[in-house]
Amino acid sequence: MNSFVKGTLMLVIAAFFSECLEFFINMILARELGEEGMGLYMSILPIIFLIVILASLELPISISKFIAEKKQETHYSMLRHTLFITVFLTIVITTLALIIFPNLELFNGYHPYVKWLFILLIPIVSFSSIAKGYFIGVQHMGKIAITNFIKKVIQLVFLFWLFQSFSFHLDSALLIALASLIGSELLICTYLVAVYIIEYQSLKKGKVSKISGRSVRKALFSVSFPTTGLRLFHSLTHAIQPFLVKTALIASGFSSVMATEHYGLLAGVAMSIGFFPAFIGHSLMIMLIPNVSESYANHDYPKLIRLLKQSMYITFVYGSISIIIMYLFAEPLTHLFFDSSSSAFYLKLLWPYFLFHFFVIPMQAYLIGLGLVKEALFHTIWSHIISFSMMYILGSIESMQMKGIILGMNLGAVLLMLMHYVTICQKLGVSVYFMRKKVTY
Repeated sequence: MNSFVKGTLMLVIAAFFSECLEFFINMILARELGEEGMGLYMSILPIIFLIVILASLELPISISKFIAEKKQETHYSMLRHTLFITVFLTIVITTLALIIFPNLELFNGYHPYVKWLFILLIPIVSFSSIAKGYFIGVQHMGKIAITNFIKKVIQLVFLFWLFQSFSFHLDSALLIALASLIGSELLICTYLVAVYIIEYQSLKKGKVSKISGRSVRKALFSVSFPTTGLRLFHSLTHAIQPFLVKTALIASGFSSVMATEHYGLLAGVAMSIGFFPAFIGHSLMIMLIPNVSESYANHDYPKLIRLLKQSMYITFVYGSISIIIMYLFAEPLTHLFFDSSSSAFYLKLLWPYFLFHFFVIPMQAYLIGLGLVKEALFHTIWSHIISFSMMYILGSIESMQMKGIILGMNLGAVLLMLMHYVTICQKLGVSVYFMRKKVTY
């Protein structure tokens, strides 16, 4: 068994148990918060993702790519320069957050402490990003897998104990849900940074080849900036999506409360279930970035094609099985959250959205490894422009409403997957049919 398959399998197993725990966490939140509370929780969750992207500057990806491509003696010098970059960025972003967050109307409907939790998240993410990037780059996947699992265990135990022992008002329950998420991140960050410091000291004792801070910044930012742009746009669209959906539904005749409830059923129930198998895709993504980067740096095109085939076959198998199970058992699965027939109907309609997104996840990792992050960003922008336009147009029609919203989402996923796939095949010089090498005359 090669290192790619072995590392992927390790991550998949750990991620499976993590996703099982995430499933139980969402069930607890759904029952404690109710439909309106779940809608509020899902509406503010994209803001957390936005903070994570800005605070990390996608350093886990750029560091892992650098580590995979360069010799070991350069790692210490690179990590030293990266630490200075991280400290500077953390100070700047935290200062901006302290100025901006207290004045944002976005937090008006939530507990006053929520904004301070979000500010605390910034340094947690920034410093854990260095450790994660290093461990992914040297392919120490066990540490990444274990920490992801332990994080979910901590969050689940905390929520179960508190909600079973005490009763809370909605705003306090929302605060506790967010505190459990950020608190578990803090504990895992402490562990990762401690282990990373040990590895960092061992690198210092070995052979060290110095590289300039300018070359490190250039190497990291050439990946971090476009990747951050990609993730930032993706996060912004997720932040906009709740308001877009609710605006379209209100235009079609829904009340404001009803629109919030149906968005909660869509995002908190149907999409939680639908994206459950995506842990396999994210495991592939973590393994693909260093492997594709190394193979592309060495001009090993046969290995690149083999990696693409393996990731597509794995995605097709787990994606097809997952979609069939979700379609056949939509009612009992959604009833674990709410006794609502609407969420089961939404889950069935969304099958193209889930399936094609399963393919998009490893393809984005592949594009990053090939240095095609800008292309991935343009694909994402165009697919969302078309998708959001169709979501609003179709969703605001009284006879379609949520069906129109979902049709627009499905269209965007199909377009994004096709653009990614064609671009990868063109870069590798292979046919889009069965990934065979093109014959030139």
